[in-house]
Amino acid sequence: MGYSFSELDFMKPELGAEFTGEGTHFAVFSAHAEQVELCLFSDDGKEETARLPLPKREGDVWSGYIAGLKPGTVYGYRAHGPYEPDAGHRFNPNKLLLDPYAKQVLGTLDWNDALYGYRIGDPQEDLSFDERDSALFMVKGVVQDPAFDWAGDQAIRRPWTETIIYEAHVRGMTMAHPGVPEELRGTFLGMASDPIVEHLVDLGISAVELLPIQYFPDDRYLLEKGLRNYWGYQTLGFFAPQPRFLSGSAITEFKTMVKRFHAAGIEVIMDVVYNHTAEGSERGPTLSFRGLDNLSYYRLSPDDLRHTYDTTGTGNTLNVAHPMVLRMVLDSLRYWVGAMHVDGFRFDLASTLGRTRHIEFDREGTFFDAIRQDPMLSGVKLIAEPWDVGDGGYQVGGFPHPFREWNDKYRDDVRRFWKGDGGLVPGLASRLTGSAQQFNHSDRGATASVNLISAHDGFTLMDTVSYGDKHNEANGEENRDGHSDNHSDNMGAEGPTDDGGILSARSRRRRNMIATLMLSQGVPMLLGGDELGNGQQGNNNAYCQDNEIGWTDWSGLDDPFLDFCKGAIAFRKAHAALRQERFATGEPAEDGTVEIAWYRPDGATMEDADWEDGELRILGLLLSRPANGEGLDRLFLVYNAGGDCAVELPAVNGITAWKRVLDTGAEEGAFTEHPAESPATVYGASVAGFEPAE
Repeated sequence: MGYSFSELDFMKPELGAEFTGEGTHFAVFSAHAEQVELCLFSDDGKEETARLPLPKREGDVWSGYIAGLKPGTVYGYRAHGPYEPDAGHRFNPNKLLLDPYAKQVLGTLDWNDALYGYRIGDPQEDLSFDERDSALFMVKGVVQDPAFDWAGDQAIRRPWTETIIYEAHVRGMTMAHPGVPEELRGTFLGMASDPIVEHLVDLGISAVELLPIQYFPDDRYLLEKGLRNYWGYQTLGFFAPQPRFLSGSAITEFKTMVKRFHAAGIEVIMDVVYNHTAEGSERGPTLSFRGLDNLSYYRLSPDDLRHTYDTTGTGNTLNVAHPMVLRMVLDSLRYWVGAMHVDGFRFDLASTLGRTRHIEFDREGTFFDAIRQDPMLSGVKLIAEPWDVGDGGYQVGGFPHPFREWNDKYRDDVRRFWKGDGGLVPGLASRLTGSAQQFNHSDRGATASVNLISAHDGFTLMDTVSYGDKHNEANGEENRDGHSDNHSDNMGAEGPTDDGGILSARSRRRRNMIATLMLSQGVPMLLGGDELGNGQQGNNNAYCQDNEIGWTDWSGLDDPFLDFCKGAIAFRKAHAALRQERFATGEPAEDGTVEIAWYRPDGATMEDADWEDGELRILGLLLSRPANGEGLDRLFLVYNAGGDCAVELPAVNGITAWKRVLDTGAEEGAFTEHPAESPATVYGASVAGFEPAE
């Protein structure tokens, strides 16, 4: 069937390919193109069936409407304009371009030199011009019908004080799970399967944070080494679900997963990458943004427009300071909330998004202002990874409300305290109470800190207590990649061991760190698989390991530790004192109630000299905080990284006796009551928790 643009003179406000019910409207942004062509393809994407210049330009948006063109149509763009790299322009109509707003992506990127706008190997390098057609090797967009039965689905919008995040990878969680149907492993429907959902509900988490699920290709250099882009931090399609996570061809599978999680009371948070794209530096391929308008979509070096300006370590930086690029990011976020019903976002290298036209980070910058004034986006969960690799990029505590932030200071101080490093008692106290020195400003609350002990980037919890050094040889970079300073400890043997004493010590330290995480103010985040005892063979940078290294191993399920994790999460939920929105001041209330206080083992409160004692390895914390409007929730918690110690329990707030309710160093049956102002033994390398006795 031959298609042509309608002469009907109208323009829809949406960018992308929008099916109207009777036809499809196409619109794409390019400020510097001289002409933009819509290319239509056969259903398999292999044959170009039409090439139609977009007939209308209003401002910098090119558009056209084709009556009768239905969902399922495969398409791409070609952009004509100057090829002047020294001026920042890299137009090459020989290169088929993916629509930045494509809702679905067809095919797999077939790496070929024709995908580059210049001739690979030419002495002029990227100043040369390549005339080969890239369409045969290029992925394409697919026109979508937005219809889906959302009946019964409701946004949960759980308060931050009740949020417990579980970071997971769609393939990693499901590929090796024996209960997930084989045909669904590695897919959204696999994540939505009963075994996964039941596990998460039973564990007690409230939100899943999915590693990138927007369309990303495999990097050429990884494929050449027999590896692939596993984590997905190389986005190319900000509106399209990753095709490899589909069991069939319908993007409604993602919606089905979200609806299933919501029905189970679990929110869905997406890890999103709006700081860069998969096109790399000026020597990278021409796949979409570079060919549509390189000068607008990317930050270029102010000293030489031929080169990209890279604050992300990936070769390029998306120019979010440009109003139309900012619009694309906001449109993408709104699409995932409005059309796909997700509940929030974790922003990769979010410092880049706060960089102004002058490159500096600005917490009052355009991106943050746009998010905060948006009625849809300001109400969902927003989490920043508060750093990038550019100057001034480390911004922990520097983001505005309503953003929460990953807190790597929490991770490092908790790991170091339990490893036995000296001088960590003040750092631990800060992390237990919400990291006030980072976040207690600008009316931010104690939930501003997203606390983590491990995440996808770095050692798993099991590897943190099993390896003293990283072991990334499988990545093919001679173990040069990944962080070397992990604050880890192999506890006496590097890697797996049969030594019962080492295994027992590792198990206790894992319990200590999970207990610390769940007993801290802020928002806890658990790395998927940590509750199972999952490891990655000492690989702390498994970004390219789509195999047994990166997948969660369910076969060696550590049932006692899983039960402990469930109990620690339940303990947190049962105690409002651990889930406060405001920071504790330490000042007694009008009735004399002590809200928070720090204790030495002898029952005296901590003094300046105690905080400065580099040999101190034990700390007591008293909490008396509001319990959901009904009196006070009171706890006395002891963190002991030293040896066995007799700890005098405080007589305060009218409490005459305490009951031990949590102990990482003893069997549950050993829990007993202790009179106040009397000693209770707290085992070495353990966490103990006490409630007022009835």
